[in-house]
Amino acid sequence: MDLTFSHSTSIRQMVAAERGDLVALLKTLSFDEWEMPSLCEGWRVRDVVAHLCYDSVPPAKYLAAFARNGFSGRRLNNELIDRARDLTPTELIGTLTSTIGRGTSTVLAPTVALSDTFVHQQDIRRPLGRPRTIPTDRLLTILNHPDPFASSRHRTRDLRFVATDAPWSRGHGPEVRGPGEAICLAVMGRPAALDQLEGKGLQAFREQFTAN
Repeated sequence: MDLTFSHSTSIRQMVAAERGDLVALLKTLSFDEWEMPSLCEGWRVRDVVAHLCYDSVPPAKYLAAFARNGFSGRRLNNELIDRARDLTPTELIGTLTSTIGRGTSTVLAPTVALSDTFVHQQDIRRPLGRPRTIPTDRLLTILNHPDPFASSRHRTRDLRFVATDAPWSRGHGPEVRGPGEAICLAVMGRPAALDQLEGKGLQAFREQFTAN
């Protein structure tokens, strides 16, 4: 058996499940909730969803848009969000649903797609007060593979992170511990999760967090 292929396939299944969970949540939101701020600075809930629809864009068009924006991920995200400004919540849900089980990112970089979908789902859930139970296999995969575009080695250097609700730890140095979801969010740049963490390394983490 090709274990690498099997592992990638299982992560793609996690991406599909994570997107499915988000779609299920979105179907319950009121119009006002779609307009509320998310944890992503400057992005409403609907903007986060528009961003997550990137796998609905054909690869050639996505690359052309990336080049047009000077290969800047931030500028590309802004363009994709601007394109979706006139879409209704129902249309956004339909577009996101169309990415379940498919898309260039899902196929070529499933761990990135999983981490990105996860962190943005929490960006939506936390401000809306919509907690959930995160499957352990997904949580461990994301802890081991945080989104490289959102995480920072400078932020976590010389520290040891320990999840208190999952069999996971990583790093060396003073300890920062807490729920796995909070560690994921903090490592990927969400200050809202810092208050759920503790340990001798927390102050250093806060200082490195704000410095980067």
